[in-house]
Amino acid sequence: MSKPFKGTINVDIRDSVPDWAPFEPAKAPDGAPSVVYIVLDDVGFSAIGCYGGPVETPNIDRIAASGIRYTQWHTTALCSPTRSCLLTGRNHTRNSMACITEAAIGFPNASGTIPPENGMLPEILGELGWNTYMTGKWHLCPTDEMHLASTRRNWPTGRGFERFYGFLGAETNQWHPDLVYDNHPVDQPSQPEDGYHLSVDLTDRALEFIQDAKAVAPDKPFFLYYTPGACHAPHHVPKEWIEKYKGHFDMGYEAMREQTLERQRQLGIVPEDTQLPPTNPIGTPQDRKGPDDKPFPQLDFTRPWASLSDDERKLFSRMAEVYAGFLAHADDQIGRLLAYLEETEQLENTIIVLVSDNGASGEGGPNGSLNENKFINQIPDDIETNLAMIDELGSPKTYNHYPNGWAMAFNTPFKMWKRYEFNGGTSDPCIISWPKSISARGEIRRQYHHAIDIVPTVLDCLGVDAPDTIKGHVQTNIDGVSMRYSFNDATAPGRRKTQFYSMLGSRAIWHEGWKAVSTHRSISGWSHFNDDTWELYHVEVDLAETHDLADEHPEELRELINLWFAEAGANAAFPLDHRSAVEILNTPRPELTSPRDRYLYYPSTAPVPEAQAVNIRNRNYIIGARVDIPAPGASGVLFAYGSHFGGHTLYIKNNRLHYVYNFVGMHDQHIIDRL
Repeated sequence: MSKPFKGTINVDIRDSVPDWAPFEPAKAPDGAPSVVYIVLDDVGFSAIGCYGGPVETPNIDRIAASGIRYTQWHTTALCSPTRSCLLTGRNHTRNSMACITEAAIGFPNASGTIPPENGMLPEILGELGWNTYMTGKWHLCPTDEMHLASTRRNWPTGRGFERFYGFLGAETNQWHPDLVYDNHPVDQPSQPEDGYHLSVDLTDRALEFIQDAKAVAPDKPFFLYYTPGACHAPHHVPKEWIEKYKGHFDMGYEAMREQTLERQRQLGIVPEDTQLPPTNPIGTPQDRKGPDDKPFPQLDFTRPWASLSDDERKLFSRMAEVYAGFLAHADDQIGRLLAYLEETEQLENTIIVLVSDNGASGEGGPNGSLNENKFINQIPDDIETNLAMIDELGSPKTYNHYPNGWAMAFNTPFKMWKRYEFNGGTSDPCIISWPKSISARGEIRRQYHHAIDIVPTVLDCLGVDAPDTIKGHVQTNIDGVSMRYSFNDATAPGRRKTQFYSMLGSRAIWHEGWKAVSTHRSISGWSHFNDDTWELYHVEVDLAETHDLADEHPEELRELINLWFAEAGANAAFPLDHRSAVEILNTPRPELTSPRDRYLYYPSTAPVPEAQAVNIRNRNYIIGARVDIPAPGASGVLFAYGSHFGGHTLYIKNNRLHYVYNFVGMHDQHIIDRL
């Protein structure tokens, strides 16, 4: 009992006095606001309209118009790490999230498991009388626990969310998602040909969760963590949304940067004298090599627009149109949430926090891709093959991503992108609206802040102190500081003094307006960290990091580098892992059961995730099925794993047994035999 019993207990109940206080669930204070986190995925600093972007986002713009936009708000440069910061208020390495959960390496800084000592916001609010809901991307659970035989300790319902509907991993097919409802996988409610899209489904479920409780307790506040897959690859969206942007990107990504920068100047997002960094700011495969003569990976090279053929420009422009349509469609779903809150008179007293989890993604490489499985298997995309599929981009027939030139453009005015600790990877939109208490309307805030500052900001707004213990675990200190001081005071001095960064070998430190950042190429395997080149920027006046002052202020640079090591030590940031993606993803990790030579699967059971399924790669195997055939001519699937983009299946059709092995969507090996 959280409260002592103050009643009277005697032998006879008639002589006893009850006291319900110790047994009642907590109740939020009267008039307490609800909280909505909207976390977009891989949406760079300058994609959305109110940050000068080319994509029409009237609903996000509406949130900004009723609140404030931050122009120096930062993330970790990658999704799982940032999301851990957004929910705990601690730095990502203290959350054991040095990288994404799929890249866990078994060290305290990168296990893929957030310690229970680092409590999450839903764990705090749920115990204080708020309902807690989540719809969308989780990505805070290690892959060895994403199955039905696992503990649910790291699932959303194990970390304070009462209800969950979404997907556990980094990404999913927007047309055919891997859905989980609370604690079990479920099938999608309809098919793409019937109008299904994940963003719509997630919004439907979010509204359902809220309305279910409001029907019983209309005054009870809630915390909604709304995290659509947009705009992480694959970029999937109905074609009518793509067509809205037909021709909008024909000028190319370099020209788009110039146009976006001009809009940002007009909006006051960046200073008038802001300049754009070069297209390939940390080198190219032709002019830079790593230590021991290791090559500069092609993945992070941007092809100049002028060097592209007409067909390549046509293809690349269409890929940007698809992305823009995807973001605009997500904005439309956000509009549905806002409409409900307004219609039910909840909007005025709802704290809305809208952010992106990192900069726009450069993982499409120089040419983009129609099938991300090719990238994972280090198979280059073929322009001619992709061009033939141009009208299918964004449809269920593709698993697409744009070229990295668009990532650079959607991060204007910054250099680089997701994975890098330059501002292109870490500086992201942050919009906060709370009409009841924020008097500012459509204003800009320039104070420097980070994802770890959101939790203390919300707690401050709610008048809630972080608890000393959660579920018996003594809590660690929160790293973040509240941003509330800046809500109604644009000129208030910033309260964050220092912020350290570390991601896949890329490193940076910000301190009182100055930033030191290494030019180490992420996931390169270059090592030799002590030989890294560091650049120095006065980002208080040089947001775009275009004027390297390392030669002019060598002592200041050395002090900042030393500060980085001190902060890295304090935040348990070692060891640094910058191996190639293939090496990282193939790191041996725990398995619930040991590998065996026979795997037995049953009908009518839940899907088995890839990490726990039988591994047939590079080995001989036999698939056997015991089947009762009810009548001549019976047909159906006996076994299936994967999708149109890679996998294998065994099925019966036309009185024949068929086996198909699909290699990354490129080649089908088809074997047919008699029954």
